[in-house]
Amino acid sequence: MTQVPVTYELIKEEKHTGARLGILHTPHGSFPTPMYMPVGTLATVKSLSPEELKEMGAGVILSNTYHLWLRPGEDIVQDAGGLHKFMNWDQGILTDSGGFQVFSLSDNRKLTEEGVHFRSHLDGSKLFLSPEKAIQIQTALGSDIMMSLDECPPFYESYDYVKNSINRTTRWAERGLKAQENTKDQVIFGIMQGAGYKDLRIQHAKDMAALDFPGYSVGGLSVGESKEEMNEVLDYLTPYMPANKPRYLMGVGSPDALIDGAIRGIDMFDCVLATRIARNGSCMTSHGRLVVKNAKYARDYTPIDDHCDCYTCRNYSRAYVRHLFHANESFGLRLASIHNTHFLLNLMKQVRQAIMDDNLLDFRQDFFERYGYNKPNARAF
Repeated sequence: MTQVPVTYELIKEEKHTGARLGILHTPHGSFPTPMYMPVGTLATVKSLSPEELKEMGAGVILSNTYHLWLRPGEDIVQDAGGLHKFMNWDQGILTDSGGFQVFSLSDNRKLTEEGVHFRSHLDGSKLFLSPEKAIQIQTALGSDIMMSLDECPPFYESYDYVKNSINRTTRWAERGLKAQENTKDQVIFGIMQGAGYKDLRIQHAKDMAALDFPGYSVGGLSVGESKEEMNEVLDYLTPYMPANKPRYLMGVGSPDALIDGAIRGIDMFDCVLATRIARNGSCMTSHGRLVVKNAKYARDYTPIDDHCDCYTCRNYSRAYVRHLFHANESFGLRLASIHNTHFLLNLMKQVRQAIMDDNLLDFRQDFFERYGYNKPNARAF
């Protein structure tokens, strides 16, 4: 029997919730879960070095198949020795299928049974992405975890449309599995869709589980629905996800969603939020959202977060980081990005400890109170 190169080891289940403490084993290391995966869209986490990410405790990072396909091209990455060597990252890498980016180009794409015809956002050239092509590109990139091509329908799309969509995604998943060539050090994760319909979500979970992927992701969330609706989907969906395999919630990374997702049995998360809001001067802190560019921090010589031990908080003040932003110095967004990424990685470390101690719900309550989530009209970040 062929050994699966990426596996999940369950260490402990929290007594009062569906939270799981585990280990994700990959060809490039083993990493504790639940985990937050920083996003390196173009083979780099914006403004951060691999060495900095390692120091923060990152284990797996995510890169974008669509963008790397367009530039520099999967052939160049393959010639360089694969993504790990190309970007100097010797730990885990997950690549998405490219489907989400294609479907976000709804005005420039045509969906067929064979795949998706669309135009490049860079130069308008005609392109075609099929389930087979998505796996071919990711195989060339050399990621540890590849994602099956799927359609991500809007959360509030019509029932009939979503039903047809999930059935096509299942057919695409079968085709992607057949197209896989290298089983020695790469695996494909399946994606479960279904928008906001409970019966379709459960049907698709069962259909995808029957294909026996090494891991499964939940797609089509954090796309405009409320946090309550997202949590409701996870409440009824995760029991239908195989317990012996990793569970991945795609594109979700705000602090509240990380905690609430872990409570519901999710093992892996990714999101660009940490570096995206950092570029606007927004910082996550143990006391809530802080916009360091604001005038009130001009003479504030305390760290961004007095409970944080990241490089930024150990060495620089709010006043200095604010000055950098107002002077248009790129070091400012680097410092904010370092802090936010460290904050989410450290949050997941605290979540794992809370699972070990069987007090995740108490941890959630305390965190939400300090962060301000319990206040009316609280911001997610």
